[in-house]
Amino acid sequence: MHPRARPALFHPVVSHRPALAGAVTSDALADCVEACFDCAQTCISCAEASLDEEGASALGHCIQLTLDCANACAATGPALSRSAHASPALIRHLVETCAELCRACADECDRHADEYQQCHVAAEACRACEQSCEKVAVAVAGAVASA
Repeated sequence: MHPRARPALFHPVVSHRPALAGAVTSDALADCVEACFDCAQTCISCAEASLDEEGASALGHCIQLTLDCANACAATGPALSRSAHASPALIRHLVETCAELCRACADECDRHADEYQQCHVAAEACRACEQSCEKVAVAVAGAVASA
């Protein structure tokens, strides 16, 4: 579950859809979509805040990773929203790639988290998204393997 507490607006929409690849529950799917959107927004905010820092040039790699992560999450969330009839193998690759970028971004943000609050917040959002994407990837991989 991602760290931000708010009404889950997407959950009621997905609850009436069939499970992705017959294996991913609607709750896991909705959690992943919401984690992707949360992570994308948090990473964009982190990059913006980091650009305003006095030592922004020292955060160049971190800024680039947060923007790359935001792009991956911003693509993954909508793709999962439309995933009812998608190829399970493609969905698995998509969430694995998103999880990998989230992991790299969180690792980089963790390096700066003691000094920059935005990096601490972004690392948390990235870890939550990474975990949600990995959960979906494992479920889809299991369904693909047993098919």
